[in-house]
Amino acid sequence: METPTPEVLEKLEHEALSSINAVTDLTALESLRVRYLGKKGLLTQQLKQLGKLPPDQRREAGQKVNQSKTTLQELITQRRDELEKIALSVALLRDSIDVTLPGRGSASGGIHPVTRTLERIEQIFSRLGFDIAEGPEIEDDFHNFEALNIPEDHPARAMHDTFYINSQALLRTHTSPVQIRHMQAGEPPYRVIAPGRVYRCDSDVTHTPMFHQVEGLAVDEDVTFADLKGVLRYFVREFFEEDLELRFRPSYFPFTEPSAEVDMTCVFCHGKGCRICQKTGWLEVLGCGMVHPEVFRHCDVNADRYTGYAFGMGVERFTMLRYGVDDLRLFFENDLCMLRQFR
Repeated sequence: METPTPEVLEKLEHEALSSINAVTDLTALESLRVRYLGKKGLLTQQLKQLGKLPPDQRREAGQKVNQSKTTLQELITQRRDELEKIALSVALLRDSIDVTLPGRGSASGGIHPVTRTLERIEQIFSRLGFDIAEGPEIEDDFHNFEALNIPEDHPARAMHDTFYINSQALLRTHTSPVQIRHMQAGEPPYRVIAPGRVYRCDSDVTHTPMFHQVEGLAVDEDVTFADLKGVLRYFVREFFEEDLELRFRPSYFPFTEPSAEVDMTCVFCHGKGCRICQKTGWLEVLGCGMVHPEVFRHCDVNADRYTGYAFGMGVERFTMLRYGVDDLRLFFENDLCMLRQFR
C-alpha cells in the first residue's frame, strides 16, 4: 500500500470521481462507495498509512485524506439522488395508465340463493298481510318445547336431535318459539311469519346441522282450515309461478290439531313420476294444522273465542326445488362457480 502522498491521493480521487460520474445504477454506486470509503476502502487504508510518513507531514496528509473522503461522499450522495430520480421516472413511465382506455370493470356479487328464497317467501306473505317476527336463536325449554305442547318424552327433546347448551338453554330446533313469544306479547288477532336459522343434529345430502325455516301463524275469530288451505295454495302458486296442485295428508304435530302434511305436484316431472319424487308424482313441502288449544293456554289466548292455523317450511328445500339443486350442502360450501349462477 502506497503512503498517502499528495500525488497518490490525487490519483485515487481522480479515479473515484471518474468512476462515480460514469456509474449508471444504484447497485454499482454502492459498490464504489464500499471500494473507496468502506472499512477496508482505499481512502480508509490511506489513513492507516499515515504512521509511515515523517511526523511533520502527517497532519497535512491526514487533512488531505479526510478532504478527499468528504468530496467523494458528497459526490456519491449527489449521484445517488440523480439515479433515484431517473429510476422513479422510468418506473412512472413503465407503470403509467392511459385514463382514456375503457375500464376493465369488476365482477359484481350476487344474493345467496337461500337468502333470495327467504326474501321471496317474505314478499309473498307480506302481500297476504303477514308481518315478520323475529326471536332469539338460543332458546329455553319452555318456549321451544313445553309451550308448544311437546311432551317431555318426545324424541325431539333427545340429546341426539337437539343441541343443548346447558340444562336450561338450547339452540332452537324450529322458529315456532317466535310464535309463542309473539302471542305472549300482545292480544289477538295475529298474522305473522317467523323466518330464521334453526339447529338440529343432522347432516346428509338433504339435511344440515344449521338450516332455515319459515313458520307462519294466523289467529283470529272464526279462522278455519279452509283459510289455511287457501293461503298455502296461493303461496305455492306464487312461489313457483305455476298452478301446482296440492294435497293435504293427515299427520301429527304436538302443537296443531288437526295436522296435515302438504304435498305438491313434482316440479321436475309435473306429476308423471321421476327419481326425485320416487315415481309418486308428489313432493312433500311443508307441515301445517290448526293451533292446539294447549298452545293457546300457555299463551293466555282464549281458545273458546279464537282459532288459528300454523304452518312451517324448510327454506333450503324450497330453494332446491326452485333452482334444481340436488345436494343441500352445495349452498354452504362457498363454491364460487356454483354461487355465480345465481347473480
